[in-house]
Amino acid sequence: MKKPPASVWPLLCAAMLLCAALLAGAAVLFVADDAPAESVSVPTESASVPPAPAEIEPSLLPDTDSVSITIGQSCTPGITMLREGADGAEDVENQELIWKSDDPAVATVDGSGSIIGIGAGTCTVTAACADHTAVSAEIRVEVTPHADITYIDGILIANKTFSLPADYNPGVDSEANGALNEMIEAASGDGIALWVVSGFRSYNTQASIYSNYVARDGAAAADRYSARPGHSEHQTGLAFDLNSLEQSFGATPEGQWLAANCWQYGFIIRYQEDKEEITGYMYEPWHVRYLGKDIAQKVFESGLCLEEYLGITSVYAE
Repeated sequence: MKKPPASVWPLLCAAMLLCAALLAGAAVLFVADDAPAESVSVPTESASVPPAPAEIEPSLLPDTDSVSITIGQSCTPGITMLREGADGAEDVENQELIWKSDDPAVATVDGSGSIIGIGAGTCTVTAACADHTAVSAEIRVEVTPHADITYIDGILIANKTFSLPADYNPGVDSEANGALNEMIEAASGDGIALWVVSGFRSYNTQASIYSNYVARDGAAAADRYSARPGHSEHQTGLAFDLNSLEQSFGATPEGQWLAANCWQYGFIIRYQEDKEEITGYMYEPWHVRYLGKDIAQKVFESGLCLEEYLGITSVYAE
């Protein structure tokens, strides 16, 4: 191979340098293309999860904020339960309410919201949601004496002279019922079994009973052992018939225990033997009337029937 002329060497060197430079640049580009791309952190807004909606407590809306009733009268105020929703307030059905009276001596209230006047005065009846006891509504209750009810020395009277109005419907008196249960338990401890045959009767119930007796035996006979509607002690909620409706009950161990001990629990044998001309009714050893322990003891120790003790009569006007 012939050696190039000397004049060509500068050109060859320049060309070689240019090639080297080009090759070096290509290598740099190649390495850069193969290098992993730098990780770039791009801020992204995290997915927003809305919080669970808070439970919305219902509200109670009574149809009245106060009621006025007489002793023995009952009423049931309405309560609407509302819960605010997206479409406005809506009724909440089948929600249990807890009812309470702050003074049962004035008025009581049952689980369905029926309020009964017990004694003159004022009290507050509260309805609260069973599941949200902090949610409640109050109703002010005013109880006044019934113009057609007679009290003598603080004792409610129902006999042939003094009657009760048809709308007097107190139900069983809670105090009398508690005393009755106490007496039944005490009797059981003495080996005596007592049970209730008949308790509270409404005016209408007594009317039906009395008319059936009149149809069977005639009015004169029925008046000796059954009260006309409005004249029955059973309508007071303070009287109970126990065990048997036969006069022979008085001679049984149960009847004898009752006659000797009922006063200790606030009761008297209301229609005593040989007192029919005064009480208006034949002997009923099964019929006890609640007076409270103090008065019952005084009446028992006096040996008098209630009419004699109070100095009142028991005779129908016609």
